[in-house]
Amino acid sequence: MESTRLSVNINKIALLRNARGGAIPNLLQVAQDCERFGAQGITIHPRPDERHIRYRDVYELKEIVTTEFNIEGYPDERFMNMVLEVKPHQCTLVPDPPGVLTSNAGWNTIEHSRFLTQIIDKLKNAGIRVSLFVETNKQQIQHAAQTGAHRIELYTGPYAGLFEQNRQAAAAPYVQAAQTATAVGLGVNAGHDLNLHNLRYLKQQIPQLLEVSIGHALICDALYYGLENTIQLYLRQLE
Repeated sequence: MESTRLSVNINKIALLRNARGGAIPNLLQVAQDCERFGAQGITIHPRPDERHIRYRDVYELKEIVTTEFNIEGYPDERFMNMVLEVKPHQCTLVPDPPGVLTSNAGWNTIEHSRFLTQIIDKLKNAGIRVSLFVETNKQQIQHAAQTGAHRIELYTGPYAGLFEQNRQAAAAPYVQAAQTATAVGLGVNAGHDLNLHNLRYLKQQIPQLLEVSIGHALICDALYYGLENTIQLYLRQLE
């Protein structure tokens, strides 16, 4: 079973900083500390209203992140211009409308096939790995491969919602989705509502899982356990 990389989403750190309008906590320092504590990537999701990650943050983080830098977002003109300038290691495309609180649905890769193909071509030409945020539907995953994406990121909200009631049933669609993705040449990432209770089981069921992006739960756990210890706890779930 291969190891799965942990990318820490630091949006909530930026949200806390913005609440007071100052520079505490220091977003750049937290990103560096996450890496120092063992995280293998940093994820951010700038939104149009800049309610947490500001566009200025993206450029500053690019200068100091030494692990994998993953930028998530909806590929409107402003977002695309920024990503093509910054050139992160990975860009995860999500179908979020402007006012949404969090990413809670995957792409319809059939309906948006032409749009996604054009966007992905631009990102690939810039040397950026592209991941598409999708649900577990087999046809949608197969069409994701046809857009030219390198990977998918499975939306794991439904998995987390069902996990306590029936973990086997919760994981089953994701196992099938990962198998479909592998069969059509896509790498598999996962994210949304993953935590210390449900992460290990998902990893055990999906041995080909390459990367998880975790922010909200990890930052909440850090309030109790401390950031360094929390990152180590999450890494142990992925061993």
